[in-house]
Amino acid sequence: MNTYETIRVTEGERPAPVPSLESKRVLDVMHPGVMTCHSGSTLHDVARTMATHGVHSVAIWGDEGQDSIGFLGMISALDLLSAVMQGEPLASPALVAARQDVHTVRASAPLAEGARRMAEERVSHIIVLADDRDRIVGVLSALDVTRALTLP
Repeated sequence: MNTYETIRVTEGERPAPVPSLESKRVLDVMHPGVMTCHSGSTLHDVARTMATHGVHSVAIWGDEGQDSIGFLGMISALDLLSAVMQGEPLASPALVAARQDVHTVRASAPLAEGARRMAEERVSHIIVLADDRDRIVGVLSALDVTRALTLP
């Protein structure tokens, strides 16, 4: 059974115009909330979290006994895969593969701003912060932006 469909545009037809990312806000398409793990988590722990919850990135937050330490980094499935393929054991701390240079965008920002940041920094996920303070309210993924391109 073929699950792919070829779409052909015949002469004279025009594809539908791409909706403007400026007319949508990050808040309109982001995933609310964020999956987290503590700083003592291993690469295996993070892989299990990603697989169990179907997410592609996990924030490393605080430690097991002291949550007030705050945000320490972000690890994507690609970061995890890269570390493992470079020989990092699954028992290694997740922080060895995490990015500390995490990019953010405000929830009310135009979606185009979040998309532009992801494209410029070559990242597939960006942390969404509340408008009034530096509190994580969600994650915006490249897939979220791609999905928004198909919506009116």
